Amino acid sequence: MGKWKTPEVTGKQRINEQIRVTPVRVIGADGAQLGILATDEAMRQARAAELDLVEVAPTERPPVCRIMDYGKFKYQQTKRQHKGHAHQVKIKEIRVRPKTGDHDIDVKVNKAREFLSHKDKVIVTVIFRGREMAHIEEGRKVIDDVLAQLNDVSKVEAPPVHHGRRMVCTLAPK
Repeated sequence: MGKWKTPEVTGKQRINEQIRVTPVRVIGADGAQLGILATDEAMRQARAAELDLVEVAPTERPPVCRIMDYGKFKYQQTKRQHKGHAHQVKIKEIRVRPKTGDHDIDVKVNKAREFLSHKDKVIVTVIFRGREMAHIEEGRKVIDDVLAQLNDVSKVEAPPVHHGRRMVCTLAPK
């Protein structure tokens, strides 16, 4: 390819004096077809409206140019581009023990509520140590309490399951 690149390759539109081809098909600021004009005449009309002449379809014969505010056009393009990005779902974890106090559980529930409001998943883990293994029902009560408190903002994705020294449950935002 030569040293001149077409706008599709570079990703940029030619505006105002960068447009060298004559004649061009012109679309007015209101969207009306103005017909095929000489480039300098199209430039005069754009300047009279205090706007820019922007090449929107360079491959057509003759090329299509539009009279518009180029800065506003670029802003709307970038806004449209950012709109397409989806939130990356993260998995957050809150850990409690069967002997964890009520207030401490409330603090962790509020943190989990914050995670869920940001569209993240939450894993609730109850960890058993030493003799606590003999009282798994205490851990089950704690996890059921946490699930009940978060019921309004989440749905249970994976029910509580006991794995060795842990009881694990996954919550997803509603």
